[in-house]
Amino acid sequence: MSSGIAFEHVSFAYAGANVLDDVSFDLPEGEFCLLVGPTGAGKSTLLKMVNGLVPHFTGGTMSGRVRVAGREVRGAAPADLADVVGYVGQDPLAGFVTDEVELELAYTAEQLGVDPAAMRKRVTEIVDLLGLADVRGRALARLSSGQRQRVAIGAALVAGPAALVLDEPTSALDPTAADEVLSALHRLVHDLGVTVLLAEHRLERVAQYADSALLLNGGRAVWGPVAEVLAASPVAPPVVELGRLAGWPGPPVTIREARRHAAGLRDRLAGLEPAAPVEAAGPPLLEARGVTVDHPGVRAVDGVDLAAGRGERIALMGRNGSGKSSLLWALQGTGRRSGGRVAIGGTDPASLKPGERRRLAGLVPAEPADLLYAETWEAECEGADEDGGAPRGTCAKILADLVDGLGAGTHPRDLSEGQRLALALAVTLTAAPPLLLLDEPTRGLDHPGKAALAARLAALAAAGHAVVVSTHDVEFCAEFASRVVILSDGAVVADGPARQIVAASPMFAPQVAKVLPGRLTVGEVAAALEREADGTGDAAGG
Repeated sequence: MSSGIAFEHVSFAYAGANVLDDVSFDLPEGEFCLLVGPTGAGKSTLLKMVNGLVPHFTGGTMSGRVRVAGREVRGAAPADLADVVGYVGQDPLAGFVTDEVELELAYTAEQLGVDPAAMRKRVTEIVDLLGLADVRGRALARLSSGQRQRVAIGAALVAGPAALVLDEPTSALDPTAADEVLSALHRLVHDLGVTVLLAEHRLERVAQYADSALLLNGGRAVWGPVAEVLAASPVAPPVVELGRLAGWPGPPVTIREARRHAAGLRDRLAGLEPAAPVEAAGPPLLEARGVTVDHPGVRAVDGVDLAAGRGERIALMGRNGSGKSSLLWALQGTGRRSGGRVAIGGTDPASLKPGERRRLAGLVPAEPADLLYAETWEAECEGADEDGGAPRGTCAKILADLVDGLGAGTHPRDLSEGQRLALALAVTLTAAPPLLLLDEPTRGLDHPGKAALAARLAALAAAGHAVVVSTHDVEFCAEFASRVVILSDGAVVADGPARQIVAASPMFAPQVAKVLPGRLTVGEVAAALEREADGTGDAAGG
């Protein structure tokens, strides 16, 4: 009998659609397994089956057996399994039941009747493990999204579960914070024997930590070694795609492995056409000078100067809490601004009414659902057309260009993360604002989805919009950005061409740049090799 997580011939259907089809796997105790699959493959459903959230709270038809630490899941409510399974969902706020960090961490232990002295010890250990000491007494509402994510993980760990399931736990974290969380999970696996099943679209972050991988695609599942599974997966991190392109054995999963194979490819690329020239900005659009944002007890933005021209694609990067979201809201005019000035096409957006402001600067927040209020996505589009003064059907047409397969009459909150983002983006674009601001838009998107978003934003920039995206996703930045601005403690510490800024930063460099200096994406390498094959590649410097 498995002491980890075991699925035996599990099938699940919801609303007439098959989600899982005869899924079987057996994760041993102390296994770190990465759950892989395209957006909409059913990864979140599978994770929720481990602790009984599916089908207890979702409905649907299930067959087969699920066991955790030898305990039968079917027939048990999630509360009955709290001592053996810790669950962390995509949206930390949706799972919080208190208002303060320490209270949230202690809540599960209180419900399980843990002795107060033992509970204080557990909470302190979790605080130290996840680096939460500086926010221990803070209100949850005052945390950054990345800090909230770590609190949610901590709350799941306090009960000392035998298994931990996590749905995109690093999606809101900067690269350094993500490494800290993943390292903590790695210690839980190796030191305490906790079984971890983790779904994550940012595979480049997690693959190096995983012992095995589980590919879910078309309702079927394949479990095995990480390299074998990723080699057959329709979604894979850039280093694996690079290995496929170059024909390396394995393929390599880590940067270290890829470098051992890369000498020959580096030599070939050295004689090919150099990097594309820096793109020139178009006519000035945004001018911000000395922008300051103060929140109670903290200066989030400290005298930032930022200018952007039409056609620019700017990635705003920095650690969690560096002020990126506060700056975006201040630029849009809706958020707090304690000092400084902002002009978009010569107009201060803060001086306008909300409807007029949205036509000047559109902002898609980190939680796209915050923009969505109607009962169906069709009603959202109709409202966007009316509010934006656009012809009827404009928003729906933009949405159709971004995503397909939306069921008629679907509530926005029943859409996938990627579909909700597409709807919020369509609603924002309906007003045709010259300045488009997006806060962490790649959460919930797999690699093809991010590539499609980058292409859409590039098309908008080419049409004369200025696009500013706050992101922790270095691979998306490599695909999207022409310019990178890095914030630290509310101030700009770097501002320049994307190739120059990210290549010089160990924290923000994409995987390809770490293997092949001077190159940022697999697509860029493929294009260079195609030119070599056609005999059209220019010698470097030639």
